[in-house]
Amino acid sequence: MSGWLLPLAVGTAAGILSGCGVGGGTLLLVYLTAFAGMEQTQAQGINLLYFLPAAALALPGHLKNGYVEKTILLPAAAAGLAAAALGAFLATWLDQALLRRIFALFLLVIGLRELFYPRRRADK
Repeated sequence: MSGWLLPLAVGTAAGILSGCGVGGGTLLLVYLTAFAGMEQTQAQGINLLYFLPAAALALPGHLKNGYVEKTILLPAAAAGLAAAALGAFLATWLDQALLRRIFALFLLVIGLRELFYPRRRADK
């Protein structure tokens, strides 16, 4: 029974976070590499595939609530696609150990930034 409980819990949490637009894929990557023992590049590939249906399901709600700035949608999407292509190339080119360290450093920097420099609400 416990063999499917942790993946179910992580998948549920990642889905909720993705639906809110706050990065459920990061949780998925950490789980797949640290607990499921996957290679970083394989986990990234699964995360990319996971993102497609998660984004497609979350997008209508964000559009309905006015959370999508339509004037920057195409430039942001174009830049994101170009950066994703570059990132995919770099991820397959870099050594696995180095890639894991870079990802760990990224998580540490973002976590410290969120802890010590919280964003202020716009309505204040």
